[in-house]
Amino acid sequence: MSSANPQPLWQPDPQRIAQARITRFQSWAAEHHQAPADGGYPALHRWSVDHLDTFWKAVAEYFDVRFSTPYARVLGDRAMPGAEWFPGAMLNYAEHALRAAATRADEPALLYVDETHEPRPVSWAELRRQVGSLAAELRALGVRPGDRVSGYLPNVPQAVVALLASAAVGAVWTSCAPDFGARSVLDRFQQVEPVVLFTVDGYRYGGKEHDRGEIVAELRRELPTLRAVVHIPLLGTPAPEDTLEWSALTAADTEPEFEQVPFDHPLWVLYSSGTTGLPKAIVQSQGGILVEHLKQLGLHCDLGPEDRFFWYTSTGWMMWNFLVSGLLTGTTIVLYDGSPGYPDTGAQWRVAERTGATLYGTSAAYVMACRKAGVHPARDHDLSRVKCVATTGSPLPPDGFRWLHDEFAASGADLWIASVSGGTDVCSCFAGAVPTLPVHTGELQAPGLGTDLQAWDPAGHPVIDEVGELVVTNPMPSMPIRFWNDPDGSRYHESYFDTYPGVWRHGDWITVTSRGTVIIHGRSDSTLNRQGVRMGSADIYEVVERLPEIKESLVIGVEQPDGGYWMPLFVHLAPGAVLDEALLSRIKQAIREQLSPRHVPDEVIEVPGVPHTLTGKRIEVPVKRLLQGAPLEKAVNPGSIDNLDLLTYFEDLARKRA
Repeated sequence: MSSANPQPLWQPDPQRIAQARITRFQSWAAEHHQAPADGGYPALHRWSVDHLDTFWKAVAEYFDVRFSTPYARVLGDRAMPGAEWFPGAMLNYAEHALRAAATRADEPALLYVDETHEPRPVSWAELRRQVGSLAAELRALGVRPGDRVSGYLPNVPQAVVALLASAAVGAVWTSCAPDFGARSVLDRFQQVEPVVLFTVDGYRYGGKEHDRGEIVAELRRELPTLRAVVHIPLLGTPAPEDTLEWSALTAADTEPEFEQVPFDHPLWVLYSSGTTGLPKAIVQSQGGILVEHLKQLGLHCDLGPEDRFFWYTSTGWMMWNFLVSGLLTGTTIVLYDGSPGYPDTGAQWRVAERTGATLYGTSAAYVMACRKAGVHPARDHDLSRVKCVATTGSPLPPDGFRWLHDEFAASGADLWIASVSGGTDVCSCFAGAVPTLPVHTGELQAPGLGTDLQAWDPAGHPVIDEVGELVVTNPMPSMPIRFWNDPDGSRYHESYFDTYPGVWRHGDWITVTSRGTVIIHGRSDSTLNRQGVRMGSADIYEVVERLPEIKESLVIGVEQPDGGYWMPLFVHLAPGAVLDEALLSRIKQAIREQLSPRHVPDEVIEVPGVPHTLTGKRIEVPVKRLLQGAPLEKAVNPGSIDNLDLLTYFEDLARKRA
């Protein structure tokens, strides 16, 4: 497999390598911490995992992390789960996120963009002032360190202010996007029992206004721990009775007070998609997120004060938290609240142009939709400031790499494409962006610094150039400190550490190539396994969705009671397309020729649509459970799905087949 793409699609030029922050970090770490001065990224990565304590000490020093109480050592207990980072240290995440206000008060910290695509700046000084005012009001409401503060908010400046004010007082932030229904929100917020709820009256999406008044009323009824509800009139409606006005809470000119908390004090709660039960409530720490995101954003993403960082996301996805952390590097962050495809498919490129984004992040699905729709981003927009286009959410197919590269190359641009892979579980990347390494089509550049990423076979042996389980053999600072409501840690343990004791198993199939790159093949818990040969669903999607007639697809491998194996491919057709014999044979021929005869499905079935999680990921495991005969209420958590009607189709199909 390592010889599949021997020639890189892109190489950074010597000037880019010399100017990259990771290059400067390596020189500095060589001088101060005996890191290797030569050998480039591979040598630095090897050092970072072999000398884990020294590496993280170097990151904290290089980025001038302010410990109000110094740490005794970098790593106390190294065991996973339960690794103990920087014991004894006290700090505050929000204090670091607002540091640029001291030197760049009038420059924009945030650029807010709605569907008019007109950016509106919020300066560093104004952001700091609002955080100071709101933090003081939260304290006046009796919010104390460890209390939970929740937001039912779109990607607007108020959400960033509320997160930072919560962190400033040592409270624990948690958020959901307003396109989540009441049940989905309650499945999450009821677990953590918030004392304050920030909420909008509604939101705008796809050119329409969506009123959320009734849902907010239901949330208030069903969250008995709430002491206060803060109303943000995005649609201009008056504040409901017994709510507080956002404008009143953020009006004062108050210097923020930053509660000094232990390194492992909880910063926020994120949630797994919750497709098969209640979402896991994942708790990450102030210090762990701070140092992990400084590494990831400041070194891997190469972000600094002169950059503008835009990632298309919502407050219900970890990428929003990751985006907010761009403030840690002094970067201006771009908040886009609206449909990714309004008024047309090229909308996100227009936002990148209007905001002067230097790093633009999106989903692999959006890139492929643009390719199919005949969008020409670099021809039709001035994207001269974009240095990097990054993608996540699902593997970017090789065609996506080539299309992005060719579209930008045609305009003379030198585009770095960074496909990254990580998880809500660590709110970071295991592998992906390295500004000093070449990019190979369909591959992630390398594992991240300090991350001992390996592919393991079922016996727990590392494999190279073969498909294996994604494992991480050393602790990362942003790994969960715990799950909420998991007092004995059993749910946390079974989520990652049941398969290989003491080693994090993430649930993805990957190949680590002999070049050191990483290929993601899809989720290992929905893996296709024919006659003992494991195949990733992502490989099949990539081939099938190149066909213009196929809008989206879903492949499932179902073990049969008689020992047989049924592998159907479900296809959602583009408007006007017909699943006739000609298209059927083209689908099968493409899979046979580009993958193998073993990858060819047993049946190709047209479906009205492909179901997704609320964060846009295709749902494979619940569909597999339905096809194995599980009732809908046992196979899936209805509140986690974008379109429940699509799942009843699969339930009916299973019934007919039975």
